[in-house]
Amino acid sequence: MDVKMNIDVLHEEAPAIFDALVDGVRQHNFAHMGPESSKPLAVVAHDGDNNASGKLIGGVAGCTIYDNFLINVVWVDESARGTGLGRDLMQRAEVEAKQRGCTMAQLDTLSFQAPVFYQKLGFEIIGTVPSTAKSPERYFLLKRF
Repeated sequence: MDVKMNIDVLHEEAPAIFDALVDGVRQHNFAHMGPESSKPLAVVAHDGDNNASGKLIGGVAGCTIYDNFLINVVWVDESARGTGLGRDLMQRAEVEAKQRGCTMAQLDTLSFQAPVFYQKLGFEIIGTVPSTAKSPERYFLLKRF
């Protein structure tokens, strides 16, 4: 049977298409792994006494799904680097992830970013993508709780 289709190349954000693709993956995963409970997880720090009005100076953000904490972004403002804030944010996020039943956390980072920082927190490098002329080496890290 011939199936007619049109294949497009998109050059801009398409949230509705992205959401439909994610939904398709979730349905496939559900068939193999059972229902998921994906929940956002973020731990953030603001300067000053009132978090609601202070300047954002750091944070960890991702989601928990099945028994994994998928970390999408970790950032600390230059003014707060070296103070232990990054470690504190990561530890607080880990505590929350464990309370949600997570048994591991995973993230990726570039060679010039923070691979040593994550290793000091107990993450191990489980994979790499080699550097190219225009891109530094990328590390994939995992920490089992």
